[in-house]
Amino acid sequence: MAKQPSAVQPKGTPLGHRIARNKWVYILFIPAIVYFSVFHYSSYYGISIAFKDFKPFIGIAGSEWVGFKHFRYIFEDPNFLRLLYNTLKISIMRIIFSFPVPIIFALLMNEVRNMRFKKVVQTITCFPNFLSWVVFAGIVYTFTGPSGVINMVLENMGLDTVNLTTNPDAFLPLILITDVLKNFGWASIIYLASLSGIDPNLYEAAAVDGAGRLRQTWHITLPGIRGVICLQLIMAIANVLSAGFDQIFMFLKPALYNVGDILDTYVYRIGLLSGKYELATALGLMKSVVSVILIVAANSIIRKMGEKSLW
Repeated sequence: MAKQPSAVQPKGTPLGHRIARNKWVYILFIPAIVYFSVFHYSSYYGISIAFKDFKPFIGIAGSEWVGFKHFRYIFEDPNFLRLLYNTLKISIMRIIFSFPVPIIFALLMNEVRNMRFKKVVQTITCFPNFLSWVVFAGIVYTFTGPSGVINMVLENMGLDTVNLTTNPDAFLPLILITDVLKNFGWASIIYLASLSGIDPNLYEAAAVDGAGRLRQTWHITLPGIRGVICLQLIMAIANVLSAGFDQIFMFLKPALYNVGDILDTYVYRIGLLSGKYELATALGLMKSVVSVILIVAANSIIRKMGEKSLW
């Protein structure tokens, strides 16, 4: 019997032959390569602004090198520790309180057997994700503002009115609640997709052995999506210095700077409003470096624990 030719490319195949054989695959890559080259990699040249005394009229190339001057300025800024504390506080609270919500919601939806009801609930919970924070914050202000629905109800009941949008004590709960309401439905999709991949025979075998729904969830469902949870947790840890600029910016007021001003809003003020682009770039570069360190560390720890990691 004649030996069939192998579909695997031999290691010694010339590069030109491999490219010619897979030319249509490489052609499909061209739009992505152009996109990243124009809108991502070309902008890396601007990172040098962080190390220069940038003058817009003479450009990046003509600006004088100043080394780590802008980084020292940021660390010596009396507001830096407050900004860092607020950023970490909001991000960590999000991981503690907001991160588990889509997981719990996905587990509950996985138990629903009425598909029509399930689709309606998923549609309703996913819809807020498609609203911008400008629109969503406007809806929130309609309820929580000085003349909002909540205060109208309190006033009609003869109770004292409250302004939740300018109360420092209410800022963090407001951020966490609105973050959950807007994002939990969309964030649960990845967990629902992972749940659909669990073998139903495992549940049948567990039921035969006398395991109830809680035991099945603990010993079958959660281990089945543990890898996805770990991956999402890694990404959340990597973004710990990005507390959500869009959301914070929409709810932040000068009266709330002590509790709500974060690194991203500071970058916005000094960069776009004050024109200190070099300081904004330096702070952004510092955040990126820290994020890379965090994602590598979190990935290594989870991999050593035997869980699924990014690489």
